[in-house]
Amino acid sequence: MTTAASGMRARMESLEMLANNVANSGTIGFKADREFYSVYASEEALANAPDAARSPLIEKHWTDFAQGNLLSTGNPLDLGINGPGYFVVDGPSGPLYTRNGNFRIGTDGQIQTQDGARLRVRTTDNRPIRLDPVRPIDIGVDGTIKQDGNPIGKIETFALEGNAAISKRGSTYFEWRDTAPPKVAAPEIRQGSVESSNVPVAESAVKLVTVMRQFEMLQRAMTIGGEMNRRLDDVAKVS
Repeated sequence: MTTAASGMRARMESLEMLANNVANSGTIGFKADREFYSVYASEEALANAPDAARSPLIEKHWTDFAQGNLLSTGNPLDLGINGPGYFVVDGPSGPLYTRNGNFRIGTDGQIQTQDGARLRVRTTDNRPIRLDPVRPIDIGVDGTIKQDGNPIGKIETFALEGNAAISKRGSTYFEWRDTAPPKVAAPEIRQGSVESSNVPVAESAVKLVTVMRQFEMLQRAMTIGGEMNRRLDDVAKVS
């Protein structure tokens, strides 16, 4: 019954993770979460019975950083990254990194995310850029921003190497936790495209059904175990 209860807990955690993946399957730049499993048994149990049942547990979650498909939108402020690299934006407590290239021009003329975080752009004079929203904007594959044929700045992109130093913040943001700064990246930036979520929807739907069935089986096992214990108590009373 302990093993079944541990399995039910692990299945509940897996169900929450899969449900979050499916819910964000349409979120631009979202990276799917997955899990590592381990089985545990107490030292006393293994000492008395080396083949004792081990309790399954989710040891930790990990993020799948595989690139999603690039979808053409035709919007000049939609940017997709082909290859390793992340856009960097100014978060409330420091830089945040994202593959979500669904940008817009704010009231101050600067490029920002849909929730208002300013995109970092490197300029020769280290001054904030000012774009005219009514004039055409051209962004090259190297991230150079031009308006009226004049280069204004270059979008900064960074490579986040080492999954242990990356932590998720929300649906599409990541935080770099290493003391050393991330390396500058030079991916191909595609204007008029965005990167779709890398969640395999069909696979996730099948896993959801499988996890729910496993949960039901473990729940049934606990019910049977409880019934067996009650019958053993009845036999003991009769004896």
